[in-house]
Amino acid sequence: MFNIENRRYVGNKFKLMNWIQSTMDQECPNCDSIFDVFAGTGAVSRCLLDRYNSFIINDFLYSNEAIYRGFFENSKYSKNKINELKTKYNSLDLNQNTYSNYVSNNYGNKFFSLHDALIIGYIRQDIEDLYTSNQLSSKEYYILLASLLYSADRIANTVGHYDAYIKNKLIRGGFVFDLISPLNVKNKKIQIFRKDSNELAKHIKCDIAFIDPPYNSRQYSRFYHVLETITKWDNPELYGTAMKPKEENMSEYCKSSAPKAFEDLIKSISAKYIVVTYNNTYSSKSSSSQNKITFEQIKQILDERGQTKLFEKPYRFFNAGKTDFSDHKEFLFITKVGQQ
Repeated sequence: MFNIENRRYVGNKFKLMNWIQSTMDQECPNCDSIFDVFAGTGAVSRCLLDRYNSFIINDFLYSNEAIYRGFFENSKYSKNKINELKTKYNSLDLNQNTYSNYVSNNYGNKFFSLHDALIIGYIRQDIEDLYTSNQLSSKEYYILLASLLYSADRIANTVGHYDAYIKNKLIRGGFVFDLISPLNVKNKKIQIFRKDSNELAKHIKCDIAFIDPPYNSRQYSRFYHVLETITKWDNPELYGTAMKPKEENMSEYCKSSAPKAFEDLIKSISAKYIVVTYNNTYSSKSSSSQNKITFEQIKQILDERGQTKLFEKPYRFFNAGKTDFSDHKEFLFITKVGQQ
């Protein structure tokens, strides 16, 4: 079964969570609620689940929202039904002439083998049909959809994201439909959003705002467009070699406007503590890896809200093959709001 952290995802903080969690325990006492502003994989909220009682989990990707609902939503579901469908999906024997679908037509022999693409598309449509005919609850729907996303991602013909697929390579089939392991969120208050973080922040009150925004020019909606399209299942027209839909959900944090967006967010937050992660890729040789917000800008903006402490840890960063520099560090800013 898949745990929530079992994804290839740029900026995943799971391996840093012991350090982040222990630092927050020391610096942010007597807190009960946390706002995971740019939740990404959801691994931060998952790792902090035992620490706090109330969680606001937000991200603007459709695929991430579906995954959060599969893992975090506190509602009943039938394990027997889910397992029966798992058995069905792992017994499929499809051929192109009969079962050609959107995934096989667009991503077959590119992001997936043709046979795997046939299966992925078939399962996605079946999940949708079962849900729209009221044969699945909302929780069951999102468990199955999240499970499909994780299963597809595991065998995708990529380097870990979907900005491009690996060319001139024999794509070996090997798709297996495995299930996610939903989290035990009994007695927890969980709110899940897919909203612009700057707008949502104006309406949220919490003890801790945890902020891990995108800092470079890599747009996550483009990096994970295949998973987005499979999630939305709206069959958009695709363009270019990488088979991408028209641009949508383009983040200001990946543009030159990032410092202004970050300043507006920090000013809007109503919290006792603001926790911000940052890494020192600003001097990267790769233009796509260069941060749009500098270390100094982050520090200055946070200082205006309160007393800010800085913590750092050496850490090996995500590398798609074009960036190479040493002494990489992960930084953690913790601001006690209103204290100077």
